[in-house]
Amino acid sequence: MPHIQQLSAHIADLIAAGEVVERPASVVKELLENAIDAGATAVTVEIKDGGITYLRVSDDGCGIAPDELPTAFLRHATSKLRTAEDLSAIGTLGFRGEALAAIASVSRLDIFTRTPGASAGAMLHLEGGVPGAVSEAGCPEGTSVIVRDLFFNTPARLKFMKRDSAEASAISGLVTHLALSHPNISCKLIKDGTEVLHTPGDGVLKNAIYAALGREFTLSLVEVRACDGALAAAGFVTRPLNGRGTRGMQTFFVNGRLVKSQLLTAALEEAYANRMMKGKYPGCVLSVTLPYDTVDVNVHPAKTIVKFLNEKLVFDLVYHAVSDALDRDGAPAAARDAATAQTRQVQNPRGDFYRTMTAEQYRSLQGGSQKTGARPSAAAAPPVPAKPPAFQTRVPAVDLGEWGGRTRVSDVGKRVPAPDPTGASRWSETPPAPAPMPAPEPEQATLLPEAAAPWRIAGEVLDTYIVCEDGEKNVWLIDKHAAHERMNFDRFKRQTGPIMSQTLLTPLAADFPAAEFAALSARLPLLQEFGFDCEEFGPNSLLVRAIPADVGEGEAVSTLEEIAGQLLTHEADAADARDALLATLACKAAIKGGMKSDERELRVLVDRVQSGEIEYCPHGRPVKAKLSKYELEKMFKRIV
Repeated sequence: MPHIQQLSAHIADLIAAGEVVERPASVVKELLENAIDAGATAVTVEIKDGGITYLRVSDDGCGIAPDELPTAFLRHATSKLRTAEDLSAIGTLGFRGEALAAIASVSRLDIFTRTPGASAGAMLHLEGGVPGAVSEAGCPEGTSVIVRDLFFNTPARLKFMKRDSAEASAISGLVTHLALSHPNISCKLIKDGTEVLHTPGDGVLKNAIYAALGREFTLSLVEVRACDGALAAAGFVTRPLNGRGTRGMQTFFVNGRLVKSQLLTAALEEAYANRMMKGKYPGCVLSVTLPYDTVDVNVHPAKTIVKFLNEKLVFDLVYHAVSDALDRDGAPAAARDAATAQTRQVQNPRGDFYRTMTAEQYRSLQGGSQKTGARPSAAAAPPVPAKPPAFQTRVPAVDLGEWGGRTRVSDVGKRVPAPDPTGASRWSETPPAPAPMPAPEPEQATLLPEAAAPWRIAGEVLDTYIVCEDGEKNVWLIDKHAAHERMNFDRFKRQTGPIMSQTLLTPLAADFPAAEFAALSARLPLLQEFGFDCEEFGPNSLLVRAIPADVGEGEAVSTLEEIAGQLLTHEADAADARDALLATLACKAAIKGGMKSDERELRVLVDRVQSGEIEYCPHGRPVKAKLSKYELEKMFKRIV
């Protein structure tokens, strides 16, 4: 039986370091939080090789007294807690007293510090947590911590570090978030000698967002501000039309601390219900302020997860704050001034054009106009024409890949009532003349002709689902977007060369958050392989010269945003990253639910699905569902 013994101080420090210091970004987080707690108005982060070989964090805060420097690197040494009661009302970002000790135990560390009014500063060197002697040094007021050779004495941890660009991206995202949580602090990030981020520190949140997240994101924002007693929510959210493909632009702060909270995410997205397209997510920079004793920040070593004493109050605060902001946006000035939390009516920005009235009011208005010979006012509803004009729809060309050349797929046309010779009312639409169908490629000669197929296409419903019947009297519903998405994915996977691209007549400039830009700029050759010809175009901006032939120009930026999210998610596994990127391109190139499809398109999809070649989309969703004759008859009570 093994004997119980106490671990050595060095082993205990290494274990603590493993909990607190996971990667270079963890070091930056702890040092930045200390700088903010020290009252800094400007902080600078400089990294080399992703922060593994060199990392420096400097601030102009209160500094550390020379005689307290050795104590600062002892475990559980802190200036932020005094009594047990302080744990129930934590108002500082750091408080555990483990950060400096944990960082020093796995690196070679130098600290330079000087308190305000002191004639000289002090310097201390530590290696593997072992301190040297404190010496006098010339330095500005504040503190500078230099960390070299991170994890030099823990090779097991070092081998799990990701490539330098990935570690630099994590640091960039962290500095960006802390800059947004404290717009009164000027934050600067220098990567391998190049300044990549610099916020003004003027206390204006929108200016910090502009510097950190770019012009395009800033222009899409709506201000949020609400207060309910001691609870308050403030910040900005994106307009519903500016939804993104991932949740990467959702940033939440609780009492100035960056947090990850499913509760806050759910409250935000619930406010966008019935406002935003399916599959899109809002972006935000939202700060929630509440009494310190109603939130527990001591539930995770990294302090990124919090617990709320009353979750419903916090949910309602964020939900109503965002809902009211979206309701007010775009409304007339008078309506915005009169809006309250109890008034949740959709405001009409064109009140001079639309008018709500009863049928009796409309007939009365029309009758009066006919008697006097006067035309109805602009505010009145226009009369219904006796014969609706034919409605022409624009028909975009969609590359259907294996379907043989380009076939035309119409958008959802606006439907108008059309007279029926029999007198019955029906809905119809006037489609444009069909484009000539290209000759099928050799591969398509293998498709079964309709007469020989053991299934029959009964039609299409909701412009999204194909209805067909097989020889065993089963009814099948097929999701045409999911099926086409899988066809594209399989085609991309079979390609041995780069994906075909199309050069844009006018290059497209696109801004990205710092973390997404770092992920994209570090993988420009991979983007080239997937059909994107991009180059860096200033801080956090890419100039797009070519895009995949299957992706429309209007979806180029959103596709790159999703690709950036996939690169950040699958940093460690190149194979998974490639499949994820192919799935993103396949989805963007597929026909969408709501698009009109001709009979030949439906036939190809049904043949591929019913033959068993396609069963799931690249994301794992099923492409078809079956209803047997028995299930249908039981549904309609034809059998008991």
